[in-house]
Amino acid sequence: MFIDPMNLLDLTINQLKRAAAIKEQIADLTKELRAILGASGNSGATLKRKRTMSASVKKKIAAAQKARWATLRGAKPATRSVKPVAKPKKKTMGPAARAKLSAKLKAYWAAKKARKK
Repeated sequence: MFIDPMNLLDLTINQLKRAAAIKEQIADLTKELRAILGASGNSGATLKRKRTMSASVKKKIAAAQKARWATLRGAKPATRSVKPVAKPKKKTMGPAARAKLSAKLKAYWAAKKARKK
């Protein structure tokens, strides 16, 4: 149950005492009701406990999962184990071809500059 804290500041001392008494009565009645119904007599609400696993169970689960992964990895075809084919080397110009091209380009640009003048 939610009680606004600002409301508590507005209450008188007698009202606060009465609220505390009512809360105690509710706790006593809840305890009595649980005793009648066969539940434990805790005054607090029953909490669900979080499930926990023992260390041995965790190890078994981990081992089973590792085995599953091992079978999945082992089931793949063996194409990955083959080395990839080396790419052919890029073709580059030899020194003679580079000199020939350079001479042609120099002649081209010289002719173009001559046309502009």
